[in-house]
Amino acid sequence: MGRVTVRRPVVKFSPSGQRRRPDALAAEEPLEIRVNGKALAVTMRTPGHDVELAHGFLLTEGVIGDKEDISTARYCDSVDDTGRNTYNVLDLALAEGVPPPDTGVERNFYTTSSCGVCGKAALDAVRLRTRYSPAADPVRVSPTVLTTLPDALREAQRVFESTGGLHAAGLFQADGTMLVVREDIGRHNAVDKVMGWALLEGRVPLTGTVLLVSGRASFELVQKAAMAGVPMLAAVSAPSSLAVELADESGMTLIGFLRGEEMNVYTGIERLVEYAT
Repeated sequence: MGRVTVRRPVVKFSPSGQRRRPDALAAEEPLEIRVNGKALAVTMRTPGHDVELAHGFLLTEGVIGDKEDISTARYCDSVDDTGRNTYNVLDLALAEGVPPPDTGVERNFYTTSSCGVCGKAALDAVRLRTRYSPAADPVRVSPTVLTTLPDALREAQRVFESTGGLHAAGLFQADGTMLVVREDIGRHNAVDKVMGWALLEGRVPLTGTVLLVSGRASFELVQKAAMAGVPMLAAVSAPSSLAVELADESGMTLIGFLRGEEMNVYTGIERLVEYAT
């Protein structure tokens, strides 16, 4: 498995002068995801939890809906010039009877760590219909609980603490109990790792949960949450206009600028207990 962090020398300038010291950087390496031996996507990710990432990716792209839809997952065909396995190619075999991915799932074969919808061939290709619609989820969450989640997420970001260079996604129960946190150089990869964890743990659909992301809420992140049945997505930064549109269409509560004791509720305000009828 590749390293999560890499040490590199740096010259630090400050009012007191300059000095050389080692610095910890978040690792970024390509992961090629194959299905039944066929290359499907390449994403730049932080090594670690790759099996979760791949399962989450296939779940949120509508390829699978249950962990039993995957029969095996194994690293293959990726060695460096010394013959060492780089663990940068992961091949997943679909279970018997599970149809292969539609060609629309392919992200032009390459996405960057910051890429979201830009990797898609067309907008229609990402308006996927979820098997687990969150629209009917009756969960209610207190705004007071929501305001505690960013600090909880930040405290759980162990690699961010040393590098300052990773996004995070955290899954919480309605009472604020943390279920899992994953970090990655790419915000969509962090969410895929969380979704993959939930799938492998048998928790999908994710009824009664809140997904918190450390950056902005893009269209793709709303889509991923909807595909796993997440009823509430919160972000510490802004949502995009298309993210709000999709959340509204999906019956999802979307919250942005969740900072301190403040937040903006863009859709689904009925799930906040003070406004529940």
